[in-house]
Amino acid sequence: MLPQRKRKRLGCWDYSERGVYFLTLCSLNRKPIFSTIVGRGILDAPECRLRPYGQYILQTLKTLEEINPDIRIHTWVIMPNHVHLLVEISQDTSLDPECRGADLTNAKIPKLISSLKRYSNRLAGARLWQSGYYDHIIRDEQDFIRKWKYIENNPAAWLEDEFFSND
Repeated sequence: MLPQRKRKRLGCWDYSERGVYFLTLCSLNRKPIFSTIVGRGILDAPECRLRPYGQYILQTLKTLEEINPDIRIHTWVIMPNHVHLLVEISQDTSLDPECRGADLTNAKIPKLISSLKRYSNRLAGARLWQSGYYDHIIRDEQDFIRKWKYIENNPAAWLEDEFFSND
């Protein structure tokens, strides 16, 4: 018998509801294909230098934000083998305010992730992404600031990052 997968979505949350979300998407097999971390000297703050696949992701993010006026990407970082996003749904497009039978497949966050993966794969001519993603619903302003700083400081903490891979 196959092991049961852990449910990754908050069961009673309508992902099309107005709010801010911290999202993490990983490359296929966590291969470091999106960027390279450069600048590790004392005065040289680490930063991500995008590889071609990373450029496709950046182009896709900009396009998705342009064509979705109710979605705002506050900040992001394209790491070597994963991407972090801080995304806000600014228009309340709730499907079920009581959280009963919400059609999550048509919700804004899963649609955004699906579009990001599909469009960047098409630009790259290759499958870039592992299935699934991690999401965290931002609870308050302190949570927002914590996640923003995490994204901002992620390149400097690359060697200690849970997604670090030297492949």
